[in-house]
Amino acid sequence: MSNHNLSRDDAAIRSALITTHSYDVTLDVRDAADPAVAGYSSTSTVTFSAEPGSATFLDFISGGVESVVLNGRRLDVESVVDRDRIILEGLAAENTVTLTGTALYSRSGEGMHRFVDPADGQCYLYTQYEPADSRRVFANFEQPDLKAEFTFHVIAPVGWEVASNGVEEARTPVPGHPTAAQWDFAPTKRMSTYITTVLAGPYFKATDHWGANLDDGTRLDVPLALFCRASLAGSFDSDQLFRLTKSGLEFFNNLFAYPYPWGKYDQAFVPEYNLGAMENPGLVTFTEKYVYASRATDAQYQARANTLMHEMAHMWFGDLVTMNWWDDLWLKESFADYMGTLGVDRATDWDTAWVNFASKRKAWAYLQDQLPTTHPIVADIPDLEAAKQNFDGITYAKGASVLKQLVAYVGFDAFIAGSRQYFRDHAFGNTSLQDLLAALSVASGRDLSGWARQWLQTSGISTISAEMVEDDGMLGAVTLRQDAIDPLTGHQELRPHRMRLGLYDADSTGALVRTESIDVDVAGPSTLLTELRGKRRPALLLVNDDDLSYVKVRLDSGSEHTVRTSLNRISDPMARALCWTALWDSARDGVTPAARYVTAVEQFAPSETGIGVLLNVLGNAASAIERYVPAATREGVRKDFLGVAAEQLMTAVPGSDQQLAWARTVAEVSRHGDSQLPLVRGILEGTTVVEGLAVDAELRWSLWQALAAHGQATLAELDRELDADTTASGREGHALASAARPEASIKAAAWDSTVNSTGLSNEILSATIAGFVAAPGNLLERYVEPYFDCLERVWSERSIEIAGRIVRGLFPGAQNLTEGMRPAEHPVLLRTDRWLHEHPGAPRALRRIIIEQRSHLLRALTAQAAG
Repeated sequence: MSNHNLSRDDAAIRSALITTHSYDVTLDVRDAADPAVAGYSSTSTVTFSAEPGSATFLDFISGGVESVVLNGRRLDVESVVDRDRIILEGLAAENTVTLTGTALYSRSGEGMHRFVDPADGQCYLYTQYEPADSRRVFANFEQPDLKAEFTFHVIAPVGWEVASNGVEEARTPVPGHPTAAQWDFAPTKRMSTYITTVLAGPYFKATDHWGANLDDGTRLDVPLALFCRASLAGSFDSDQLFRLTKSGLEFFNNLFAYPYPWGKYDQAFVPEYNLGAMENPGLVTFTEKYVYASRATDAQYQARANTLMHEMAHMWFGDLVTMNWWDDLWLKESFADYMGTLGVDRATDWDTAWVNFASKRKAWAYLQDQLPTTHPIVADIPDLEAAKQNFDGITYAKGASVLKQLVAYVGFDAFIAGSRQYFRDHAFGNTSLQDLLAALSVASGRDLSGWARQWLQTSGISTISAEMVEDDGMLGAVTLRQDAIDPLTGHQELRPHRMRLGLYDADSTGALVRTESIDVDVAGPSTLLTELRGKRRPALLLVNDDDLSYVKVRLDSGSEHTVRTSLNRISDPMARALCWTALWDSARDGVTPAARYVTAVEQFAPSETGIGVLLNVLGNAASAIERYVPAATREGVRKDFLGVAAEQLMTAVPGSDQQLAWARTVAEVSRHGDSQLPLVRGILEGTTVVEGLAVDAELRWSLWQALAAHGQATLAELDRELDADTTASGREGHALASAARPEASIKAAAWDSTVNSTGLSNEILSATIAGFVAAPGNLLERYVEPYFDCLERVWSERSIEIAGRIVRGLFPGAQNLTEGMRPAEHPVLLRTDRWLHEHPGAPRALRRIIIEQRSHLLRALTAQAAG
């Protein structure tokens, strides 16, 4: 194993030897705006205790180490630097080490990312570290359980905004350098290395404050700030963001009964960000895609609010109390995912937070949990590469779903009381699963060890269906069947479920409404329900009503008939969302033909009032057409769906979110089918006017990409569009459209720029890949062998973030099942199996991506076989 990839065992050995106290870090980025300057000076002074006479190592991924001074003794650099580790031997009981070196700017979003705004040429910097990239910026002991206090100093151009975790204490001129200044920040409280951060550049900044009177009679005052690039300031809705921030701080301070512990609360929206956001204490960073320069739907604003609340919850879950090692990543991410939705539900005006969670967030978990690489919520994470791969639907959305089930199981009050005690017991420390279970068990009065084993330490998803015996419309025996196999062990894992059954029938207006609900405990392979005996059979029996548990639901035949004929009559938004999910699961699993799901969307999506649900089902329909519908019937299914989408675009309420959703769908699906290209061209040229539709930059690029994918957009046209949109998102839109053109030479150039060149930044790389794969299959067939040939080279030469984007994005997964072929016999599937067989020693993280892409392909082919 390369020492770039820290193992859990090495981390445990190091934490047993040392205790970190403090860091003093100076970063000199005054020349960042010069593209010829690849790096910057980084000096890190660390104080720590150690077992006398022992040896350990610092981590520093760099462009070179200039000096290492340990306890006043200058070490020989050549003898102590072992690639990314600096060996420290002969330690004393108390130690001080100072390392000076050159850290490198990044274009991958890892470490110190440098971005030049194409709109005005300005240079922007920010850092992103999780799980272990602070070592790309300064020398440190890079693991979450070695917490310390951090003091940062940053030398930068005088006119820039500079921020870090701590408050700014001083800003002084640099002697002899009138264009540079040094920012000095206050020491932080104890935190992990991966949540330290620095922001620097000519950012736009807005300020505010929030405060609260505490129970001890003192006043908590929290300065607030918001940052974005100067060229986005006109689209920056800082007033709304401040309102959300204050609502969240009020809610979580009261809920957790532990005052916000990090002093100030800054939030920065930064370019080319690899994540949705990152919970750096005192300075949270977000993707600037949340700054809506183009028209956005209410669902997008709600999703942004959810992310804002998610990161705020991390100030307690993850930052105040942090997992010992990445096995317990769920201790922060699952809780933050649950709390983010809870915060939107209880601290904002949105009333569909849990509906959107059920519709979209849990769908991510269901997808991940059916892959052969699924894992328990409490995962086995042997090293950092594995940690990087586990920021997935299990750790986030399944964990949050299971916490929602835990709340149903022990009660909300007990859950919060346990969380409060957990914070009090472990503030500024590190924990594992047992620490949290102890607090929750005491608060609830229940031994949760068995529950935790079944829910947190096993894999897979339960499927529950209802079997009914009836006589002349009256219910007799009703049995809930549970099928649950742990894919990692092959054993049945029949978990306990606290869930609700909803009985729905038509009211006097014809709407399907809940007439009764019953709370039940489901355990084992079958659960007999006597509560329903003698009741009239409902039109719809909805298992897991209100979405309390984490399960897939198979509708009984009568309920499925009701849903397929009357889905639009279900009045409750949550019930409707759960029925949509049941239909989608049936299509993805090959239980029913995918075309039937598309038909349901054509029939009922026009009346769907929940914009979050509508966007989700339209996206599912597009995926179903291109992946799950058999190739022989796909063109007809696509043409019919595009016809419905075009009709809805023209007849939707002008200016409504629904109108925008249908417009985006026409553009997206038209990348693959040409039946509505005259409409696409007409909207772009203004010859077709859709009343109320904002044909702004984002939508225009999506429409151009549809034309480009069919060879109906020239490079000159795309260049003219870019000239009118000199933004970062414009560059991405142009890169995708350019690579989408269906010409062999264009595909060859896109392949070369992604696989054989390092010139593309992370977001332009992804856009180019998306354009490359938007092509008829015959243009991409020649890249199947080159793909498998380049995998290990790409993985060894690129950072894990960039390599992951290439490996995942270029996998030849857009394959079709030919007549008479069984899914497992498809040539690309067989080629994938051969690569896996021939490369057993390939890095685990690389093999995981390939295995997952193989699984997605097999599922698509299996669904195609179902018709």
